[in-house]
Amino acid sequence: MTIGIFLVGLAVIAVASFFVAAPFFRQTPAALPAGVPEAERWQRQKRQALAGIREAELDHRMGKLSDEDLAATRGRFEAEALDALAHLEGRTR
Repeated sequence: MTIGIFLVGLAVIAVASFFVAAPFFRQTPAALPAGVPEAERWQRQKRQALAGIREAELDHRMGKLSDEDLAATRGRFEAEALDALAHLEGRTR
């Protein structure tokens, strides 16, 4: 009886772990469907990058990010936003 309960509990933990960890193994979590136009893809990347910068600055003000982490995070999101803007303007970087 206790082994059965143990196995059921183990199965529940395994299934829950799978659902929690699954998003980390996706290659592009914010990928658009195949039929989405290029301009919309770049607009989305730009919006997400700018939102990432705002969120990082908020986290920094709240004390969750150090100055170094803010600089690194901001630099990465700025590069993504600039890349998107270049594509939207017809210039690739």
